[in-house]
Amino acid sequence: MFTRTPIISFVGKSNSGKTTLIVKIIKELKLRGYKVATIKHTHHNVDMDTKGKDSWKHSQAGADAVIILSENKMGLFRTTSKRVPLKEMVETYLRDFDIIILEGYKTEPIPKIEVLRTENSNQMVCKNDEHLIAVISDQDPMINVPYLPINTDTKKIVDFILSYLKIDLFI
Repeated sequence: MFTRTPIISFVGKSNSGKTTLIVKIIKELKLRGYKVATIKHTHHNVDMDTKGKDSWKHSQAGADAVIILSENKMGLFRTTSKRVPLKEMVETYLRDFDIIILEGYKTEPIPKIEVLRTENSNQMVCKNDEHLIAVISDQDPMINVPYLPINTDTKKIVDFILSYLKIDLFI
């Protein structure tokens, strides 16, 4: 791993339930007092700013970077010539968090949990990945990593993640 901040990625096919699970995990981590950052990876071109707002107008005028700053939030919109490497993003912007949760990044050499719903697909995306640490599914995939049923209590999933990443279970 390339940072001191523990990172875990949730991978799986589209519509497998990754986002729903991540939202529950974030809520549980926040209840326990952890400072959580997330990164969502997508292959689609995204526009994160709201059309018509001042920051959008700045971007449309050609600004290469726009920062939105209020009393308690900050947002950065930056044009890049290539995809920013995960390591650079984490080390530049996310150094002061207790845990970073990724959605995607299935080829990165980081701990991964695959979310698999057999009604969606029975093909795993990271079945042979040496960094796969568990599978959360509606059916045991019978591979050599822990299996957690899809309806496992979120607290137990968070306990598993914190234990694996060697993060104190209670801050």
